[in-house]
Amino acid sequence: MACKTKSKDIYGRKELLDKVAKLVFLLLAILCASFVIFIACFIAWKGIYPFFHNYSLQPGTVSRQDFGLFCSNPRWLYDGTGGMLFLLLTTLFTTLLSLLISAPTSIFTALFIARIAPKWLKSVLQSAIDLLASIPSVIYGLFGVGVICPAVASLRPDTFGGRSILSGIIVLALMSIPTMTTLSMNAMEAVDKRLIHSSIALGASSAQTNFKIVIGSSSSGIFAGMILGIGRALGEATAIQMVIGNNSLGTSFYNVFAPGNTLTSAMLSGIGEAAGIGYDVRFCLGFVLILVILGTSMILNSIKRRLNPYAPQKESWLHAFMQKLKEKKEAGHE
Repeated sequence: MACKTKSKDIYGRKELLDKVAKLVFLLLAILCASFVIFIACFIAWKGIYPFFHNYSLQPGTVSRQDFGLFCSNPRWLYDGTGGMLFLLLTTLFTTLLSLLISAPTSIFTALFIARIAPKWLKSVLQSAIDLLASIPSVIYGLFGVGVICPAVASLRPDTFGGRSILSGIIVLALMSIPTMTTLSMNAMEAVDKRLIHSSIALGASSAQTNFKIVIGSSSSGIFAGMILGIGRALGEATAIQMVIGNNSLGTSFYNVFAPGNTLTSAMLSGIGEAAGIGYDVRFCLGFVLILVILGTSMILNSIKRRLNPYAPQKESWLHAFMQKLKEKKEAGHE
């Protein structure tokens, strides 16, 4: 009898600890989610504030930020009276071209490390990739100023010392490669070895197996790395500001040898001296950047699901909520 009572007490304590642990983890998850939601809501509120608030730009005159002008004017002025069209186009252009450089480089590097390199070289390359991923962005900016900008200036001497959109593209590509390589390599190493052995047993060469089986089976992980790499490229401010030239006149965002500006570098430039509308309008740029990152992530996640149709599809929260309402309604009628 005493043994049964003791075992019940032990079981009761374990059950209590399990409930406490679940509650703690739930509270931590809610705290993290609430923090992210609070940041997004705060930036959104500050982002729309200049369109409804009157500012005194000159003595005796009061005006507010015009939404149409802000979205369509290609000329960005640091006092906040311009538009963000040139900044948005330059941001998307530099990110896209940097992805065209970093994506194939990361995939082939990850394939070499995961499938081809000997063990001693694999460990060396993995350590180098991890080191590159941990380098602060300002170091990449210094490398761009000291190496990339002079190289670009040697190609086109009229590029203001090499500070141009091309320099920004190269720096963003270098910053994205370590993250994309690490995630791609992990995805390739997780490919089922039976698929690889079966491919080789059926007569496929090592190259055919690597490109068709390994890369094909790890496409979901590769796209996850691309999403994080694009997120870092879109959100980078310090390094891109040091090399891109900070030209906001809206001349031509597609001329890679011309100086340019992005959403992040425009937010960072002059933030310490900005006041009034010049300060508040930078939150508008931040809100636009959040929307761009969110839209890009949704598009890439949709592509990732299409590339892996056999993966279990997650039910959206809206569909689950509507399904529960329908079940409650049917239960009420019964």
